[in-house]
Amino acid sequence: MRKIFFDNNEYYHIYNRGVNKQNIFIDEKDFWKFFDNLRDFNNDSAYEERLNAIGLHAHSFDFKEPSALKVKVDYKALGSFLETQEKVVDVISYTINPNHPHLILKQLKNKGISNFMHKVGLSYTNYFNKNYGHSGHVFQGQFKAIHIDSEQYLLWLIGYVNGNIAIHGLDDAENYPWSSYGAIFKALGALKNKEPSALSNLSVLSGLEAVLPQFSSPEEFKKFVKQVIKESKENKAMKKYLLEDI
Repeated sequence: MRKIFFDNNEYYHIYNRGVNKQNIFIDEKDFWKFFDNLRDFNNDSAYEERLNAIGLHAHSFDFKEPSALKVKVDYKALGSFLETQEKVVDVISYTINPNHPHLILKQLKNKGISNFMHKVGLSYTNYFNKNYGHSGHVFQGQFKAIHIDSEQYLLWLIGYVNGNIAIHGLDDAENYPWSSYGAIFKALGALKNKEPSALSNLSVLSGLEAVLPQFSSPEEFKKFVKQVIKESKENKAMKKYLLEDI
């Protein structure tokens, strides 16, 4: 049973890894699936409502038929539907590593984080098992959650999550496509240049008022993430914050 209780308007570090530390994001389409889940399930809509939005109806749609897997999704219609839905969480930052994702979430509605993570995880598990001939669990148990109880801790975790792929020595944080680093960098650039937001209405990220005021420029964000990466690798005092190993 989970010991932590999720409060509205509070921030949480959410993470989980593949069962037996195995890679669960293997192909580019796997990363896209999880990424899309972060957008598609950030609301209280039912599965049937999303099907209806793209012109399908659950009662007449046979998912056991091979042809059902080849249905072309009307992403424009789905996007229009999702834009009308109220979010249950703000996704402040994320990274999708090959064997574990990290999220910084702010709960907006009662049970928002629990419901959101349940739908994201269940959908990805069904997808992974179907595509790789796997059965059973994909993630190593229930997702882990840590309450972020101070602004200082939130700021540090923003650096930690956006630099996580480099902390593990797997890739360069600045150019890694499966994290929020690039989107935050662009948003800071737009803010600095007094341009319209660089984020679309359907961006996975929201609630960036927790991030953007912390940095005066994209360069300052870049410098901060590098600092957190360095401290996480070298400073033994930071080991207690390294909440998972790979």
